[in-house]
Amino acid sequence: MTPFDITVSDTGIQNILDKVAAYDWSTMQDFAQPDAPWAGGGNQAYLREFCSYWLTDYKWDDTVAELSAFPHYRDCIDGLDIHYLMEPGSGTNPPALIMTHGWPGSVYEFMNVIPRLAHPERFGGDAEDGMTVICPSLPGTPIGPKQTAALYDKLMTKVLGHDSYIAQGGDWGSLVTGFLGLNHCVAKGGGCRAIHLNMYGLAVADEPNSAEELKWMETFKAVMAAETGYLHVQSTRPLSLAYAMMDSPVGVAAWLLDKFVSWSDLRPRADKSAHPGLHLEHVYTKHQLLSNIMIYLTTKSFNSASWYYLAYFSGPTGMTPGERVSVPAGVANYAHELITFPPRSLVDRGYHVTQWTDHDRGGHFAAFEVPETFAADVQRFVTSL
Repeated sequence: MTPFDITVSDTGIQNILDKVAAYDWSTMQDFAQPDAPWAGGGNQAYLREFCSYWLTDYKWDDTVAELSAFPHYRDCIDGLDIHYLMEPGSGTNPPALIMTHGWPGSVYEFMNVIPRLAHPERFGGDAEDGMTVICPSLPGTPIGPKQTAALYDKLMTKVLGHDSYIAQGGDWGSLVTGFLGLNHCVAKGGGCRAIHLNMYGLAVADEPNSAEELKWMETFKAVMAAETGYLHVQSTRPLSLAYAMMDSPVGVAAWLLDKFVSWSDLRPRADKSAHPGLHLEHVYTKHQLLSNIMIYLTTKSFNSASWYYLAYFSGPTGMTPGERVSVPAGVANYAHELITFPPRSLVDRGYHVTQWTDHDRGGHFAAFEVPETFAADVQRFVTSL
């Protein structure tokens, strides 16, 4: 375990701000539809408001303070540097939980979840239900989820010394977590003893066959057609996109915010700012959104993050016939998830599901959007093991 300093030089931060300030908005015509301002991509009115906040009110030091509430480490595994944060859990023998983020997220998604899972007594729970929480950053190199799972099993067992652990994930994390349960379970010599998923990632080999399953497949195909233009670019020409994005903080903000708009549950909430219709700030603050964006910018990782898509399609994307994740699996099915879970009849053919919960609030970034509900679901699953 090698401690890691996450601070960034003032020069690096100022370089980002200078590029934001220099952005020439006059070259961007605004074709936004009044009733669907994000329909064609980045909404210019909101982006200009967002960048004004960036230049006048946002403080990177505040984000560093949030992240630094937890110890950070970076260790070399199979020649790759793996960054992770780790919060030891309360209680006499806290189980280990590894949580894996996705794109366009980061470990920042888990800021309000980690304390609830590691120290439940601070939120009215029992200290003995605490877990030691490990949150790695996806590796900045062109490898896919299967290879990442192999690295993370070594992180948990060889570097951190856990005989066993539970894995959790959404987005890319759902695939990494699926491969941990499939290939690195205790029965196969690894350390994974259970998994918790909030997205359907590692697909079951069986084809849908019932009317309900076939209807889900139709909906899935429609969603993929409407929402995955970014995926086709990043899985076929990630470098071409990266040349532009690595030099444009405003471009990165537009690219990432577009996904938070499309994939989040943006309905009004009593504890957030009130805006007409569906709005990002019904769920997130500008500070939260910008903190996630700044992690991509300060680590200069838009390029490597995009490359992950190309690596994914170069290897196995689902289970092969006859494969099944045998460890206990918890499913948190959120109402506004981009890739919803199939009917349980299909999921059960590839996973040993012991907990299934349908949530009526929350979307793709569940830990970020509804941390209380998310943490409670994970804790209930871990306690049941």
